[in-house]
Amino acid sequence: MQRWIVLFFFILTITFFLSGCREEKKILVPDAEEYQKVHLVMTANGTEIGIETLTAKHFSELVKEASGGNVNIEVYPNDEMTGGNTNEAVRSLTEGAVDMGAYVSGTMSMLDPRIEVATIPWSFESYEEARKVIDDTGGKYYEKLLAEYGLVYLGSTHNAMRQLSSNRNPVRAPIDLHGMRIRVLGGEVYRRFFSALGATPVPLGWSELNIAIRQGYIEGQENGFFLMKSGRLNEIQKFMTVWNYLYENYLFVANRKTFEQLEPKTQQLLREKMKEACEWSRDYLENEEKKIRKQFEIDGLKVIDLTPPELRQFKERVQPLREELKKRYGAEACAAFKIDMEKNF
Repeated sequence: MQRWIVLFFFILTITFFLSGCREEKKILVPDAEEYQKVHLVMTANGTEIGIETLTAKHFSELVKEASGGNVNIEVYPNDEMTGGNTNEAVRSLTEGAVDMGAYVSGTMSMLDPRIEVATIPWSFESYEEARKVIDDTGGKYYEKLLAEYGLVYLGSTHNAMRQLSSNRNPVRAPIDLHGMRIRVLGGEVYRRFFSALGATPVPLGWSELNIAIRQGYIEGQENGFFLMKSGRLNEIQKFMTVWNYLYENYLFVANRKTFEQLEPKTQQLLREKMKEACEWSRDYLENEEKKIRKQFEIDGLKVIDLTPPELRQFKERVQPLREELKKRYGAEACAAFKIDMEKNF
């Protein structure tokens, strides 16, 4: 009987010991997985429905969910943090007044012209090629270059493969562009590209474009399908030429000092979720463009796909500009984006 009593207390002791071990593990695991509580501010140039804003908000949601609500990222579109001033927003990023940002490479090139190396005309033939190069050597180049300006490169997503639309006439050859007043962004590459093709480039703000076309001041413009739809430009343009003449992307960055003050696992979380968000938005934009094109054609827009011989005429006319840009950006930048310094079209 005494032996059974001893055995009972022995089993009871072991049970309490194991229960205590399980309880200790139960307490420690959540502590090990918990993220620091932090609130970050992210600014973007685009509207609420702009692809960079959609990507930023998706990123914010992914981070919040994965961190159990501890890491919160507040997204401000339309450069609200700087009163709509995009250049000031980029400066605020470098100075740490804003934690994170999403801007096209052309805008970021105010820091360093080499940032827009991927916009050399016809550097990429497709979204697939752009994704592959940027996710490999291109991204590493962005990371190295942006670090010189106090920024951490987190990811890249599509802005657009830029196409051409017009009211005056369909465009299949450079002669079709002669004298055509085409709205362009303010960058030198855009102006010189269309000048080389015989057109008359007109730098004009996005908000002014729709009315300028309606009034006949502008005859054509260049943008991707997604932006054309958001601006309802398909309703006031007759022809569209698909030529993928220029690829532009959004860069997602963080202020380096802010980023380095975060715990290592929070930094890793931001990197992982930004990569996930960028993949999501790339897929989203590519799929949307296919749907938009079909709808444009149904609605009566004449969409023209250039044949290889037709496309070559345009490429040959802008070859001197391409060579000049390659020399300006340099061998290292061109190599990072698989742009051959020696090879012509």
